[in-house]
Parts: sequence; C-alpha cells; structure tokens
Amino acid sequence: MWKAASRCFSVVSSLCNVDGLVQLHNAHFFMSATVRHSCWTSTSRRTGCIGLKLGMQPMWKKDGQRVAVTLIKIKDCEVIQVKTKERDGYTGLQLGAVNHLTLNKVSKPLQGHFAKAEVPAKRKLWEFKVTEDATLPVGTQILASHFSPGQYVDVTGITIGKGFQGVMKRHKMKGQGASHGVSKTHRKMGATGGGKDPGRIWPGKRMPGRMGCKRQTNRNLKVYRVNNKHNILYVGGCIPGHDGNYVRVTDAQRKSLPSPPPFPTFYCDSDDQPEEKFADEIMQPSNETILFEPLKHDS
Repeated sequence: MWKAASRCFSVVSSLCNVDGLVQLHNAHFFMSATVRHSCWTSTSRRTGCIGLKLGMQPMWKKDGQRVAVTLIKIKDCEVIQVKTKERDGYTGLQLGAVNHLTLNKVSKPLQGHFAKAEVPAKRKLWEFKVTEDATLPVGTQILASHFSPGQYVDVTGITIGKGFQGVMKRHKMKGQGASHGVSKTHRKMGATGGGKDPGRIWPGKRMPGRMGCKRQTNRNLKVYRVNNKHNILYVGGCIPGHDGNYVRVTDAQRKSLPSPPPFPTFYCDSDDQPEEKFADEIMQPSNETILFEPLKHDS
C-alpha cells in the first residue's frame, strides 16, 4: 500500500513540472483510484452526488406496466474538499458539479479554492456528510454507477415557485359555497380564530402566501436504469424543480440497500463496463417484444 502511494506522489511530482491543469487533474483521479477502502458495513454512510434534472419519460416493466421516470445527469461531479472531525467537527465531503467555461464569472476566493484542490472551477457546490470509512480523496470523480439499478434513493431540490397564492391552491382548501347567499367569498378561507378567546391567530395557521420555491426531498425513489456512457440515472417518479435545476441524490435513509453498493464509490478501472444497466423488472430495448392477449368479455 505504501509503495503504491509513493508511486502516486512520484507521478504527481513529475506532472507538476508540466504546464496545464489537465495533467494534475488526471493525477488526482489516479490517486483516488489507488487509495480505497475495503469493506462496507450496515453503519456506513456513502456520499451522494450532484445532478441535473433533464426531464421525464416513460419506461415499461416486463408485465406491461408503464412507469414514469425522471432523468438525472451526473455531470463533472468531483470531490473538492474533505471535512474532518478534528478540524471541522464532522466528517463530510464537499462536491462540485458542472465545470465553469469562463473563469471571469468565478470569484477570486472560489478560484483559489478550486486551485488548491487542483480541479476545474465548478458551478455548484454541495456538502454531504459521510462516515469516516467512506471518505474520498480530493479530485475523485463520482459517476452514475455510484448507484445500482434496483436500489432506492432520496432526491432533494428546490420546488417550482408559484408566487403568491390563495388557500385553495396553496393548501387544497375546499372554499365556500357557490350560491345561497355567498357574496364575494367563494375562494376565501373563512374564520381564522376566535375574537375574545384566544383573541389571536394560532401560529402555523394555513393562510394565503408564497407557494413553492422551497427545499423538498422526495424519498424512496427507485433507480430503474443507469446509463454509464452518458452518466444518467433513470429514477422512478417525479422530483422537485424545473428541468435543468440542480438536485442532490443520496442513498435512501428509510430503505435498506438490496446488496452491498460500490464502496466508497464506483471506480472505472477498465473500458469493458456495460453501457447500460437495468433493474430486473424493467423491459430492455434489446429484449423480444411481449404480446398480451386481449381480455375476453362474456357476452
């Protein structure tokens, strides 16, 4: 192990004499692929990843059932900083995603932050708490194969903003009657509280206000398909936010993993990886077409 680490540092020292950031970045990835942890336990907590919401499309199961899935692209997701318990009080990883094309739009403090990590400037930064056995070196890439088909994930994002809305749209209230003496109060909420007792409105009362544009987590979404070529996850159901918004994807907290996952992350050691991986119940495009006979109704 120490010999492998010494080789890594010799590679980095030789590359430091070459101009350019690409060589240093490749050396960081080589080091991250060399220094690995061995085993995964039920108490281990892996890092998540930062993705871009692409949109939705249908998929079909082998029994003919249609499933709506959301596409999440994992683009340029790398480890930027490692948080340690001795220095920061907790163990975590800071990840960055989507490379900046122009550095003049990046502040100088952030430019120094990325230069220290020897990675390209990123558009989005996010932190993920992990256990000590799941830490990763700076510069490690997080790919879509970090998640396996069939497992469940939690997706967090910012919901679509709806502006100032009334109680019927914001809180799904029924409203008041449409006739029999109701005048100009058809969509109002009604009484808000007693006049003498309690003489005030209770905190948390559902009233009109701004709707949406809040942080929301959709839990226990199943991964039906993983595209290794384009780093895209096919997650069942809908996730918050517009198309193109940033989302964070983590292992589901309320669902156990069906099998030991890639730990602490997936390392692409060879080019013979399959281009796509599917869940067991999903109908693949390469499979033969399944024909179902129509139901016969008794006359």
